[in-house]
Amino acid sequence: MEINGANIEEIVRQVLNSMEGRQQTAGTSASPAGAVPKTARVAMLTGLEHYDVKEFPIPEVGDDDILVKVEGCGICGTDAHEFKKDPFGLIPVALGHEGTGEIVKMGKNVKKDSAGKDLKVGDKVVTCMIFKDNPDITMFDLNKQNVGGADVYGLLPDDDIHLNGWFSDYIFIRGGSTVFNVSDLDLYSRILIEPCAVLVHAVERAKSTGILRFNSRVVVQGCGPIGLICIAILRTMGINKIVAVDGEDKRLAFAREMGASDTVNFKDHKGIEALAGAVENACDGHLADFAFQCTGSPAGHSNIYKFIRNGGGLCELGFFINGGDATINPHFDICSKEITTVGSWVYTLRDYATTFDFLKSAKKIGIPMEKLITHTFPLDQINEAHQTNLAMSGLKIAIINQ
Repeated sequence: MEINGANIEEIVRQVLNSMEGRQQTAGTSASPAGAVPKTARVAMLTGLEHYDVKEFPIPEVGDDDILVKVEGCGICGTDAHEFKKDPFGLIPVALGHEGTGEIVKMGKNVKKDSAGKDLKVGDKVVTCMIFKDNPDITMFDLNKQNVGGADVYGLLPDDDIHLNGWFSDYIFIRGGSTVFNVSDLDLYSRILIEPCAVLVHAVERAKSTGILRFNSRVVVQGCGPIGLICIAILRTMGINKIVAVDGEDKRLAFAREMGASDTVNFKDHKGIEALAGAVENACDGHLADFAFQCTGSPAGHSNIYKFIRNGGGLCELGFFINGGDATINPHFDICSKEITTVGSWVYTLRDYATTFDFLKSAKKIGIPMEKLITHTFPLDQINEAHQTNLAMSGLKIAIINQ
């Protein structure tokens, strides 16, 4: 055999690959940026208000699996509930469901994402749900079904894989999961996809009443991340009269940045009649055509009806878990006013696809969505990050991997 520069280069490459012990399986692509490590750090919630950062082996990637290097993940209110009280009985658990990262390895059967878009190593992705044995949902079919019937990464019982949540270095995406290629969005936008999908779903539920229109007067009660995103979506839709109600002036100021036309601080008004009057004044002397209740407070739900006109509508989305009972008067609050009410809980696959377009549209019209992420922490400071979230020191807290 003739020995030349090309032959020598190939021989050296083969020897180096063999020395590095790369175990790339047939039909599986590995990251061009470098070899995948053998282990990954995972922030495991091991007790109430306590994470331990543990190290676990990275499993072999099967023909239908995807290995993702995590870039970042937001902390959700659901994570806060689990951190404080473990209402789902999951401890020990790898949390984090608002995450995103880069594909570094994928099985030979993985060709497209859940919307039919090409998928390859190096693409930036998010996950939505894991399908179980449900014949009503198939891949590439973004039908209208609530995510409540499926599992979600970041809320899975611990198993022998361990890489089940986005609060980690790597996450192991198994066959049968939904995954979306979002390489055309920046990191902060990708971290915000999951919470934004919650609000896209809520607005779609509101539209189903036939009451929420282009020229509607809308009240959004509660200006945490959920309420603020709600305002941004309504403004992106072209709705101009949006009244934000909250008890913190800083959040109300941020509501204006998100698109609110007027704000009402409920602490400035004694009693529900005075508060309702302030909301009416902010709506140019009219009660709202539609209201979104985003607080998770039973008292907030009881009050919201007073802000809505006869024949108006309400979307209640503030209660992801049991937050307690609310007191209303069915005659005065619902029947005599003929209020149309819809509930909203998480999202569907279609809402995820719509969310990508919302984030691009919001950016085009100048809504500063990235400012929702006010604090970032590395993975090894995840306990501090959660305590910052509980203290309500900012809006959206995120873990960003270095």
